[in-house]
Amino acid sequence: EKHRYSASEDLGCRRGDFSRKHYGSVELLISSDADGAIHRAGRFRVENGSLDETSEYTPGTWRRTDVHLENPEYHTRWYFKYFLGKVHQNYVGTDAEKSPFFLSVVLSDQNNQRVPQYRAILWRRTGTLKISLPYSPTKTLSVKSILSAMNMDRFEKGPREILNPDIQKGSVNFKFGVLFAKDGQLTDDEMFSNETGSESFDKFLKLLGDTITLQGWAGYRGGLDTKNDTTGIQSIYTVYQGHELMFHVSTMLPYSKDNKQQVERKRHIGNDIVTIVFQEGDDASSSFKPSMIRSHFTHIFALVKYNSQNDSYRLKIFSEESVPLFGPPLPSPPVFTDHHEFRDFLLVKLINGEKATLETPTFAQKRQRTLDMLIRSLCQDLTPDLHKNMLNRRSFSDVLPESPKSARKKEEARQAEFVRIGQALKLKTIVRGDAPTSLVTTGLCRKEPWESQSFCSTFPYEIVCSDSWGQSLLVAIDTAGVMLLDDTQTLAPVQVFDKTITVKQMHILEPQDLLITRADKGKDARLYVFRLSVIKKDLEERQLVRGKCDCRENKLEKTKGCHLYSINTHHGSELRIVAAIRTKLLLITRKHPRFSAVATGADSPVEEFQYIREICLCDPPVVMALVDGPTGENDNMICVAYKHQFDLINESTGDAYRLHHVDANRVNFVAAIDVYEDGEAGLLLCYNYICYYKKVCPFNGSTPMIQSNTSDFHFSWNQMPNAIGRASCHHGNTLCDHKHPAGL
Repeated sequence: EKHRYSASEDLGCRRGDFSRKHYGSVELLISSDADGAIHRAGRFRVENGSLDETSEYTPGTWRRTDVHLENPEYHTRWYFKYFLGKVHQNYVGTDAEKSPFFLSVVLSDQNNQRVPQYRAILWRRTGTLKISLPYSPTKTLSVKSILSAMNMDRFEKGPREILNPDIQKGSVNFKFGVLFAKDGQLTDDEMFSNETGSESFDKFLKLLGDTITLQGWAGYRGGLDTKNDTTGIQSIYTVYQGHELMFHVSTMLPYSKDNKQQVERKRHIGNDIVTIVFQEGDDASSSFKPSMIRSHFTHIFALVKYNSQNDSYRLKIFSEESVPLFGPPLPSPPVFTDHHEFRDFLLVKLINGEKATLETPTFAQKRQRTLDMLIRSLCQDLTPDLHKNMLNRRSFSDVLPESPKSARKKEEARQAEFVRIGQALKLKTIVRGDAPTSLVTTGLCRKEPWESQSFCSTFPYEIVCSDSWGQSLLVAIDTAGVMLLDDTQTLAPVQVFDKTITVKQMHILEPQDLLITRADKGKDARLYVFRLSVIKKDLEERQLVRGKCDCRENKLEKTKGCHLYSINTHHGSELRIVAAIRTKLLLITRKHPRFSAVATGADSPVEEFQYIREICLCDPPVVMALVDGPTGENDNMICVAYKHQFDLINESTGDAYRLHHVDANRVNFVAAIDVYEDGEAGLLLCYNYICYYKKVCPFNGSTPMIQSNTSDFHFSWNQMPNAIGRASCHHGNTLCDHKHPAGL
């Protein structure tokens, strides 16, 4: 559940139970000048994870699922998804208030049975609008009518088309200050006067991003000089989830021996909304306070301390009181031993902090000014292009009409170049893991999606199924039970279950502390549910290898004879399981853990599961997938594959709908995988050598609309895969072709 706060909300509410529970200790600091005067009192909230520094804590127990970007730029994601890499049109103009605007228009879903439509995004000083409009083959839609639909009817200069392919380049950018403070320094003059950093500071900078040479730098520059080295020779830069980040590092900005106030350094860092203060030393008495920095502009300070004894980072956040609460909440205590996790956490916290600050009344006008400057500079850069490249093939009032024959070849060449540049940018962004369409955290190890990674090269057994558990792998073997493999290959495989249990399917759900398995054969087959924490404790304390007799308490009773099961991957408030017992489907849900797991404290979670209903099919399913409907109210679906077809079954009514028929003599069903995009469900149907993607549109409540769609596509494998699964990795959802050879 994402909690949203407006800047005008009462501060007392924000300091209530929710704040204390999710954001650790929240204090208010009166910020004063170094001489003690408080005439410019700025009040700051403090996030410090917990007041109780002595409580027992195992680093890394906070949930990674909490770390996500808030307030995503939906218009940017929309442009990336529907416009980039496709033929679309861009226009500039000036509105009645003499402010420039920028418009992008694309015609999508053409040449298909469904109604095509226009999509348009309008960038203005006051904000961004996106709109979808119907397409009529008999009447061309004009740019002015699109703008009119966006409540823009009057112009100083009407919209004119831009034909520059490079217009597609761009992303959402942030600049953050990084200030190095030596142990005991109490004023900003002292901190800004540090000529160089330290070994631990250099190590921290390497973690933040890459060192780039400013001269000739073509990426986002964050106000730094890329021509004459007036703002330093190098800087730190990175790209994170589609956002370009430039760091203003105090020790990399020009140092002046004559100027004690280091004006050049303060000019950049003092104008950053968010600043990281890296403080040397472990002495808490000389700890940083916002009052040490004289800046009207900086609203958030992130205090970072490095502990060389245990190679960990500690984080503390100061936020000016008008800034709405933003996540992720700090762990308790806020200590990070995994440096990559710390980098992810810190960057997400900084980005969310700046976005939250921009919502404050103070920044509303500043944001308008910045957006206005961006659009103006874009229009100025592109104005020469209007006269140089105009093909006179169309009036600006028409969107995508037929071009005259004389200019058609030239126009086709331009469109080909336009599409080529857009597709290259899109591929590069996706491969790098920085696509703005993805809200999944990007990692440092950005492998290409098609590069395989060896987990274990000398595994001697045939594998039936497996799932990841933290950095390790839980593997089921037909002849030897279940083993836990360490990813470093330094430890020998640990036996978890002995060979009296033959596991055929498994799912590890770490956030829910659950292991689900389907074990044994025929009439003896059942579903078993275990608490991961109990298994881990048994392994650590007693080195217990569980056998069939030890798992009696973990059986889900009504699942006897189960030959297949599936769970919902798009976890909302509750976990759903569908178990197939020949032609019968059994729907099972888990009660909310808050009312069960904590209350019972039992070793087995069996009591937390309840049986909802049974659905009868005509044939036993070979493959199944649960599909979450957009409302979750009577529109959840089960995809089943049998005979020569994939069907959709309504979970509430049991009604079946034909989804896809396979025209082949023999069908080898491999998988059905549910995929979600912008809240809409789709299915990847995998059989023989083919993977076929089909969108499942909800229609009239519970009935899905199943018909061909432009979003449908298919691709083929060179070899027939045994299994295809969704692996949650640093790229987001990646398809993995599991052949299960001796190596992993």
